Amino acid sequence: MPEQEARTEQTTDSGLAPALEALVAAPRLLVALDFDGTLAPFADDPSQVGALPGSWAAVLTLQRARDTEVVLVSGRPLGSLAAVSHAPDGMALVGSHGVEWRVDGHDEAALAADETARVARIGAALDAVGARHPGVVIEHKPAGHGVHTRRVSAEEAAAANAEASRAAHEADADVLERGGKDILEFAVRHVTKGDAIDRLRALRGADAVFFAGDDVTDEDAFRVLRAGDVGVKVGEGDTLATHRVSDPSALTDVLKQLARARATR
Repeated sequence: MPEQEARTEQTTDSGLAPALEALVAAPRLLVALDFDGTLAPFADDPSQVGALPGSWAAVLTLQRARDTEVVLVSGRPLGSLAAVSHAPDGMALVGSHGVEWRVDGHDEAALAADETARVARIGAALDAVGARHPGVVIEHKPAGHGVHTRRVSAEEAAAANAEASRAAHEADADVLERGGKDILEFAVRHVTKGDAIDRLRALRGADAVFFAGDDVTDEDAFRVLRAGDVGVKVGEGDTLATHRVSDPSALTDVLKQLARARATR
């Protein structure tokens, strides 16, 4: 399928309802969802966020629906994602942009010895940057690190990000750098949410995929969607998604509609 061009306009989503109706008829449906900024509003303290109640109720309804599976696909480390989502044991989780998996009751996140050494080396370099920029938080993940700048000014964030980028690439020439909302991330594995969606589709034999996300890293997932799939961008910004809603609260209505239709089909 040829790569789509990024859409910059705010869609009215007059076509979203019929797209969902068509999706409901899929014999096997994969519902993949980002967490922060999608199911849950952002917060200064990432450990204190939670999914909106209406969205989470719809997620649980979808998880119980016949021939339907929900997977949370997040940039968060797997442990953090499990903690803030309170996902039931049977729900599949994919963390660290596709590096960590909790699928079918098995955790998958092992790094090779050289990868572990690279993660440590990059982390030490970023810790030094964080020490020079009060308010900037360095988050250590199993396969990389995040530089959080939500608590500092735009000028301070730009300076810290530039310094972090230099330090990370000096520590590891092959590090993967990717930006997000108030975060700059550095990873030792070149894996994306798009890779995760492709793998989940094949693993589950899904005939169609619904994916919703809000951040730059979610574009990798929108990029791999096919005809018959539905992608929903949450919030503003250029996107490859075919549909858009304004915020997590607006997505709640979409998830409720999908859950009701899928549960009663």
